[in-house]
Amino acid sequence: MTVAALYDIHGNLHALDAVLGELSHLRPDVVLVGGDVVAGPFPHEVLERLRAFGDRVRFIRGNADREVAKRIGGAAPAPAAPGTDTWGERAGWAAARLTPRDREFLSGLPLALSLDIEGLGPTLFCHATPRSDEEIVTRVSPEARVAAALAGVKERLVICGHTHIQYDRWVGPTRLVNAGSVGLAYEGRPAAFWTLLGPALEPRSTAYDHPAAAEAVRRLGFPGGEDYAARYLLAPPPAEEATAFFERLAEERAKAARL
Repeated sequence: MTVAALYDIHGNLHALDAVLGELSHLRPDVVLVGGDVVAGPFPHEVLERLRAFGDRVRFIRGNADREVAKRIGGAAPAPAAPGTDTWGERAGWAAARLTPRDREFLSGLPLALSLDIEGLGPTLFCHATPRSDEEIVTRVSPEARVAAALAGVKERLVICGHTHIQYDRWVGPTRLVNAGSVGLAYEGRPAAFWTLLGPALEPRSTAYDHPAAAEAVRRLGFPGGEDYAARYLLAPPPAEEATAFFERLAEERAKAARL
């Protein structure tokens, strides 16, 4: 079995279409969608593209998928004042553009999935960590924190996403690989980042028409669209900057949990 791991698409249809163009030639056995697929400018369209793969596509849940599903489940949070919760506004915007079929689908996504991959063996796919769809582990996270997040995992290869930065590291006997982000990569250059597995493990990046993607976002009325296009599509932050941000956030969460 060969697998294309597409994580953190975030409704970026232009980036996804470029990657799917490559997959039409590579023809992996499975397209594994690793969470945070719809929280972005083209949520329904992205789902439709992926579901066209039929039985070849498998999905797991991301924290942003969970947030969108919560907003379409009836008990949505009270709306914030305009401009004070831009990411929350974006989740609500995406939720409003999903069909009933989309909503039912999102509500049933699993937290993790294990597949036996040619040349690599049993591999566990999760969005953030095997025990949480929002826990933060990066390429520089302390080994003790990462080992705790991987405790009890039998597979020797774990593929994650969530932080939108590709990396490959060992923690004890476990190889932890971040597949990267197709639609919202924090790699310092505009491209779609993903990973091909079987028989080797190959981090990949695919160029796409990011100026067209930025212009489409501006035209949509997507919340904070101008800033989103400039900051994340045209000039995305470098991996070092984003990694430092995530590590600070992880420390803040750890401190809050101890209080």
